[in-house]
Amino acid sequence: MPLRTLLVLATLALVALFAAVNWAAFTAPTELSLVVGNVQAPLGVILLALLALEAVVFFVYVTAMQAQRLVDARRFGQSVQQQMQLAEKAEASRLTELRGLLETEMAALRTRLDAMEGQLRRSLDESNNVLAAHIGEVEDKLDRLLPPALPR
Repeated sequence: MPLRTLLVLATLALVALFAAVNWAAFTAPTELSLVVGNVQAPLGVILLALLALEAVVFFVYVTAMQAQRLVDARRFGQSVQQQMQLAEKAEASRLTELRGLLETEMAALRTRLDAMEGQLRRSLDESNNVLAAHIGEVEDKLDRLLPPALPR
């Protein structure tokens, strides 16, 4: 039990003990003024009743305050939960968007790579053709300059 609760219970127990020990004085009738008139009543019992009423009002107030705190905590928890869901949705949409962007970029890179591969093949074919033409020219020149070889 919290220290505050123990302190309140101890105070109430002391007041009850004090009232029990002095019950005769508490119940002794006294003339009391009510501003518009006078009455004979036990002052101690009236004060004890007012103390009990104040204690009830205090406990009702504390209970209402705790209930409000619980409602606020629940509302805050729901708000945090909603914010977390929004953040998760936003993160998921960002990831989806990033995936789409990466797929687009990869498709563009594949297209570019295919184009470069085609250019490289054409360039290689051209180089092969040029080299074959040069070799052919060299063979022709050699055939013209050198006498035909003797058959064996």
